Amino acid sequence: MSRILQCSGNLLPVLVFVLLVQSPGWAEPKAFTLQLALPIECDRNTGCLIQNYFDHDSGPGFADHTCGSLGYNGHDGIDFRLKNLSVMQSGVAVRAAAPGRVRAIRDEMPDVSIREPGQLTAIAGREAGNSVAIRHAGGWETQYSHLKHGSIRVAPGDDVEAGEVLGLVGLSGMTEFPHLHLSVRYEGEPVDPFVGVDQNFECGDETTPLWGPEARSYLSYRPTAVIQAGFAGKRPEVQEIESGGDGVQSIDADADAIAFWVEVYGVQSGDKHVMTIFDPAGRVLAHRRQELPKAQATLFRYIGKKRRGGHWTAGPYRAEFNLYRSFAGQETSIIELSREIEVK
Repeated sequence: MSRILQCSGNLLPVLVFVLLVQSPGWAEPKAFTLQLALPIECDRNTGCLIQNYFDHDSGPGFADHTCGSLGYNGHDGIDFRLKNLSVMQSGVAVRAAAPGRVRAIRDEMPDVSIREPGQLTAIAGREAGNSVAIRHAGGWETQYSHLKHGSIRVAPGDDVEAGEVLGLVGLSGMTEFPHLHLSVRYEGEPVDPFVGVDQNFECGDETTPLWGPEARSYLSYRPTAVIQAGFAGKRPEVQEIESGGDGVQSIDADADAIAFWVEVYGVQSGDKHVMTIFDPAGRVLAHRRQELPKAQATLFRYIGKKRRGGHWTAGPYRAEFNLYRSFAGQETSIIELSREIEVK
């Protein structure tokens, strides 16, 4: 049985696991450079949001290919996350990034977050969750991890084309949020698809990425971005939001509160965020400005106001979110977001 390096999830160590079902050997000529298509059904609401990149820091710290901080120590792949479990349940396709032959699969693990009690023990030795490994020409291999239980459509020995559906994004294995962890290996060694095979690469250098032209047009680097945002008629709870509780289309006039929440990835120490809610007359209903004391992989914040007797004024309420970052001593807005909701 082959051993496959993998690492995925958020702030977790590099681990080794064994896929259980494998195909016969398959050899191809070495004179081949892999070109990758998008490995996931891709738009900004589903799968083109990359939260963790490949670690290029050889020490205990982290640096992605731009010298940025999107990832964690030892992360050896690319994490394409979904904004919440509701999107996962709707079904987001994972696709073969290049033509090849399926070497191994696993598809028996449930979709359960490692935040749940006992999960770390339950997944020991199977940290990549439900997975598909594909061999490509010239000593290349790709692996697609944390797939949805029961969704895998291929078997060991199957030949697949680029873009062919392998399964669906899930929450299996060592992960806290639904995402696809893509691993790329050359001769068994992890490779950053945003860099390619360059033994002398240091973060910030020019790269020769493995992504094809179409994939590159989708995968521009975003060091900080909004994952999701919305309103609530009560105090928002992050667990509920990440389960898909962001579908509030209107708020009742007798709701307990009017609240606005935002989830962002890639915030840095010293960033300042400003949140404001305006009532139908344009008056400030709630406002907060806060400086962030430390960098965070994900940030969840909300503001709001409780109802104190009577009813909320009917009409459109508007919320704004701005995130400011200092560049050479100059404070610059890097995120500007506006949302509206109707109170009835």
